[in-house]
Amino acid sequence: MITGGTIDYVEAKRDKEDNIAGIGIDIQIQEVSVNGKNVKLKYTYIVKYESGVGTLKMSGTLSAEEEPKKAKEIDDTYKKTKKLPDDFAEVVLNSINFTCGTNGIFVIRPLNLTPPMVPPRIEISKAPAKPSPAS
Repeated sequence: MITGGTIDYVEAKRDKEDNIAGIGIDIQIQEVSVNGKNVKLKYTYIVKYESGVGTLKMSGTLSAEEEPKKAKEIDDTYKKTKKLPDDFAEVVLNSINFTCGTNGIFVIRPLNLTPPMVPPRIEISKAPAKPSPAS
């Protein structure tokens, strides 16, 4: 369960006065530390505006409290693979996406960039998505 978080760094810039064709969002987890049932993650959230129009970068820390067994699984998985267990990753990515997407609106507004709207909840699936039947 996410118990808190901070945004420690914000950088936004507009590189050119062009139309924005779209945005790409990248969330990176740089560090995971576990102490008992407490999990602390350092992350970077990057929005790139297509065609080199601009960027938004935010970094911060997220805190969570998990059952000791789950905390150990998170620690072991991250140390071995530099990835988080899927169920925990969904919670973390959605929390970062919501926090940075919402706060990013206030940062990029003076630059007249499109807000990084909070997309739907991220879900990590184990099997490839099946195409839906044509209407």
